[in-house]
Amino acid sequence: MGDTFELSAAKMREQGMSEIAINQFAHLYDSWINDKSGEFIRENTVEPIKSVPNFHEIYETIDHDKAVNAFAKTAFIKLNGGLGTSMGLSCAKSLLPVRRHKARQMRFIDIIIGQVLTARQRLGVDLPLIFMNSFRTSKDTLQVLKRNRKFSQENIPVEIIQHQEPKLLEETCEPVSYPEDPELEWCPPGHGDIFSTIWESGLLNVLKKNGIEYLFISNSDNLGARPSRTLAQHFENTGASIMIEVAKRTQADRKGGHIVRDLETGRMMLREMTQVHPEDRRSAQSIKKHPYFNTNNIWVRVDALQKKLEEYNGVLPLPVICNRKTIDPTNEKSEKVIQLETAMGAAISLFNDAICVEVDRMRFLPVKTTNDLFIMRSDRFHLTDSYEMEDGNYIFPDIDLDPRYYRNINDFNERFPYSVPALAAAKSVTIRGDWTFGNQVSMFSDAVLEDTGEPSYVPNGEFVGPQGIEPDEWV
Repeated sequence: MGDTFELSAAKMREQGMSEIAINQFAHLYDSWINDKSGEFIRENTVEPIKSVPNFHEIYETIDHDKAVNAFAKTAFIKLNGGLGTSMGLSCAKSLLPVRRHKARQMRFIDIIIGQVLTARQRLGVDLPLIFMNSFRTSKDTLQVLKRNRKFSQENIPVEIIQHQEPKLLEETCEPVSYPEDPELEWCPPGHGDIFSTIWESGLLNVLKKNGIEYLFISNSDNLGARPSRTLAQHFENTGASIMIEVAKRTQADRKGGHIVRDLETGRMMLREMTQVHPEDRRSAQSIKKHPYFNTNNIWVRVDALQKKLEEYNGVLPLPVICNRKTIDPTNEKSEKVIQLETAMGAAISLFNDAICVEVDRMRFLPVKTTNDLFIMRSDRFHLTDSYEMEDGNYIFPDIDLDPRYYRNINDFNERFPYSVPALAAAKSVTIRGDWTFGNQVSMFSDAVLEDTGEPSYVPNGEFVGPQGIEPDEWV
């Protein structure tokens, strides 16, 4: 790979990173430099996945008393390394308040812990909870776990620490330098890093000693990915090495990763939209042709994963994803960089017996932006005593908040000092300009607020619809 890679390797060693981390980055770097065409998975090399077992069909076939036995052999892993920089956060995104429950502010992490404790109590299982933290999220996460008087876990660690790698200059392929904030010179290698992190931590051997046979892995910002004994039993019944939860695509999901089958190998593959050639984009985004998207909820058999990691010395040969970003993600004018990443779901291409299962939208409730948070904090949701984010149909209005005033979480909170408006009657919400909201505001139909050119206010109790703040005679 030459001298340019050695600059990155030397930088990683100076930072005290392991040879596993360096070897993983070497794989990504080599794929990027020497196989540019490998960035794309062409439409004529794959076929769509059309038929997938449905959760409701599976539910009818499961012996739910027996399913507790499979569930008792499952560990719950949450990917928790993100800082939520896209929303202007400087702490773990899982520390962001989602909504109140019985007068308490509930953060992502509080709801996750609540889901695990509920499953432990109701089903009488240990259900280990493990966070894959980054160096930036570890301290805060461990403090939350320590302060929770109901949560305890023995024999199995509550965290593993993900790797980090240098951001690269696209023109020179060299690691970037950013003296103003050296931490921004580094990035995570994508959630595909979970596998080498698990390998290096020795976690698999610990889990096997404690009778754990299955892993359920999901993102910490997806509160729909709750523990499920039905899916645990189904996964055990199939004997598959890996299982991905997929859901039916809508137009809103057309740009997300989806599962396809490689015509050459016959194996399933995850294709992210960054791996789609521009000429194939229309076909790849067709929800009729490719009806399922990847929820990033993944089940893995411990022994199969260990065997596969042994085969590749701890670094799985996952496809490289080249993310083009700015070195400071909060400053679009800062220097452009490349981040080399892998996707966790791409591991299905390494197993002949990989399978999918179709789940409802209630198992896919991610929060990537303040638009998503707007819905989560609204009257569309009710947080139950078993920590389920409950909604009537999980088909949500399209939300488009002016990024100048709502993208940053502090700006967002400032403009909704009481609560976000009621959305039960809203089909879509579009806010342009700087609007602050009073208490008990309701939105209905295709609600629109136009930019007035100056800070504006929606008074208490008003209704916002297609004509903006609606006059009384319209209500």
